[in-house]
Order: sequence, then C-alpha cells, then structure tokens
Amino acid sequence: MVNFKSLKETFNPNAQESTGIIDEVKEDLDCGCGNLSYATRLKGFVGCFILGIGLSVVAYVMVFLQKFTLFGVFYSFGTLTAITSSFFLVGPMKQAKNMFAEKRLIATIVALVAIALTLCAALWWKKGGLVIVFALFQFLAMSWYALSYIPFARNAVKSCASSCV
Repeated sequence: MVNFKSLKETFNPNAQESTGIIDEVKEDLDCGCGNLSYATRLKGFVGCFILGIGLSVVAYVMVFLQKFTLFGVFYSFGTLTAITSSFFLVGPMKQAKNMFAEKRLIATIVALVAIALTLCAALWWKKGGLVIVFALFQFLAMSWYALSYIPFARNAVKSCASSCV
C-alpha cells in the first residue's frame, strides 16, 4: 500500500503536513486582513454593515424630502459599504472571487452598473426619476446576488414568480 505522506514528501519536500480541519479553519481565517483577530474582523463587518444600512436609511429620508441627488448618493454608498463589509469576514480577494463566480457574475455586474448609473443620474444628469429607477435596479440586483448565498433560494423565487404570472 502506498503511504500518502511519503509520496507527498517525495513530490513536494517543502510541504508541511496538515493536521486536518484546524489548519483549514486557520487558512480560512487568514483572509488578507492582516493581523486582525476574528473578533476584530467580526466587529469590522458588523460596523461596516450597520453603516451601510444607516446610509440607506438616510437615503430613504431624502426621497421623502424630494432630494433625489442625495438619495442616489447615500443609497449607492450604503450599498457599497454593505458589500465591502464582507471584506472583513473573508478578505477582499476571496470576496471578489465570490462576487465574480459564475453563479453570481450577472447579478454582480448588474448591481455595479446600476450603482454607477445611479450616481451618474444623481450627480451629472440630475434626473430624479432615473435615480429612482437605477436604485430599484440596484436593489433587485443586490437581492438576487444575496439569494445566491442561500441554497435553492433563487429556484424558490423563480418558482414563486412563475406561479404568480
């Protein structure tokens, strides 16, 4: 019978032996967040996510005040802040890989384009109606993106939508 350890050392003498799930967890925790502890990263995630939600809430207030430019800016930055909060958990590179994975690619691209268009409509074109439309696209794309992390959620939404139509 072939001894896997000796075979591994033969082909890669510098390889360190893995002790199992502990090393996998440590590797997952080493997310490119420097020397931040897991507790610090969790606090960063929660703080950044709450800031993103807060910016979105301020954006909704701006709609009632009919300040569509401010709505577009606050809503877009709220969305971006909420997205980047996950950098604290998995690291920026892994999050980017997750975002641009095949099953999330379209939702990610639509969301990023919608964010850019929302900001353009708010800051350059100054068209309140377009700001609202692009913010709606942002919301829908981000919702579809978030559903991709829940097993079978997209299928359930598709099934529900098709039965309603």
